[in-house]
Amino acid sequence: MTAREGNLEAPTRHAVDWKNPDFYNEELAFKEMERIFDICHGCRRCVSLCQSFPNLFDLVDATDDGEVHGVKKEDYWKVVDQCYLCDLCYLTKCPYVPPHEWNLDFPHTMLRAKAIKFRKGGVKASEKFLASTDVHGSFAGIPVVVQAVNAINRTQAARSVMESALDVHKDAWMPELATRRFRWSAKKQGSATAVKDGERSPGKVAIFSTCYVNYNEPGIGHDLIATLEHNQIPYVIVEKESCCGMPKLELGDLDGVARHKEANIPVLAEYAKEGYAILSAIPSCTLMFKQELPLLFPHDADVKAVQEAMFDPFEYLMARHKDGLLKTDFKTPLGKVSYHIPCHGRVQKIGKKTEEMLKLIGQSVTVQLNTVERCSGHAGTYGVKKPYHEIAMKIGKPVFKLMAKDEPDWISSDCQLAGHHIAQGMANNQLPAAKLAHPLSLLRIAYGM
Repeated sequence: MTAREGNLEAPTRHAVDWKNPDFYNEELAFKEMERIFDICHGCRRCVSLCQSFPNLFDLVDATDDGEVHGVKKEDYWKVVDQCYLCDLCYLTKCPYVPPHEWNLDFPHTMLRAKAIKFRKGGVKASEKFLASTDVHGSFAGIPVVVQAVNAINRTQAARSVMESALDVHKDAWMPELATRRFRWSAKKQGSATAVKDGERSPGKVAIFSTCYVNYNEPGIGHDLIATLEHNQIPYVIVEKESCCGMPKLELGDLDGVARHKEANIPVLAEYAKEGYAILSAIPSCTLMFKQELPLLFPHDADVKAVQEAMFDPFEYLMARHKDGLLKTDFKTPLGKVSYHIPCHGRVQKIGKKTEEMLKLIGQSVTVQLNTVERCSGHAGTYGVKKPYHEIAMKIGKPVFKLMAKDEPDWISSDCQLAGHHIAQGMANNQLPAAKLAHPLSLLRIAYGM
């Protein structure tokens, strides 16, 4: 192959060889990081993304000769710890990803380093707890416990204690526990029975609740159900589920990811084989099944089946529309809407499906749409951690300003965590206030339900 600048082909991805003992060899990992960091240093195209790149370039610029080989290996962790595996560098910025001969995969190299750190015992107990969504979510729906936990979450003195014990920044927005879990309150199957398959869309849906919808904001799940019912699409709630594994992935806990995979995939694969579209309302969860698990378990046929059946809700609904099977009887104007596309939505390679839906609504009722396509800075648990919260707010500041520019009636993001982070950032920067609603909630409002 002739050496060339940049890539003309679409990015491809190699499977993650995480079961190979060499994957956890720190010396080999540092060697690969040095190779990649040297390429990044010579390009610097990703400097405006996460804090990993400014940290790297500062380290390089501080050396005697301004080259990567002068950076101390122990300082590599200052780069690794700032990566939250959003994949934007890989899929939107980097010209040297496979099939380019330089074969650069920054996020999965950071994942390798995180996995080494986790195996060495370098991850704190507080971080492990934050990543255990099924554990702290288990308190949801227990009235006395929910009241106590939510009250503590709103108390500054208690938040200071949480900061010391769990490394959660005392000023960071934290989700409250739901008084009733989604899986307890939702009908297990819909009233529609007639299955109308489209060319692009299966005619029946299995809903993967996700930890966040189940334990924190069940209303998002109910809004999805209402939309499916309105469109006479038969649905079922997945019989049982565990965390998708994304929080474990972000820690480098790949054995933990495997445990969640073993809990979820056999169940979801049955729905896939029965012809269901599987919908997940949280972009990170959807991405886990679409991309990360297939790369971690490339030879697992059930993982592949789930990958092919998994849809973002608006990806599915717009496919129904193209199939001529979606109702467009919108009744309620939404006014001014500032909509944020989250990173884990962008890297699913599905296009701007939620934006397409909001524009479709705008053909019937008033929708003045402002779309913002930039990282909010929240990034899973990153934005709530004490060492990173202020950086997360700094990363998000351009987004906060862009979301506020038209003084919207609504602010919205497919990632509800990002939505709350944006709302907090707008308030902190004394920008015009607006109501926060998930796009599925806005869709339900537009339908007049």
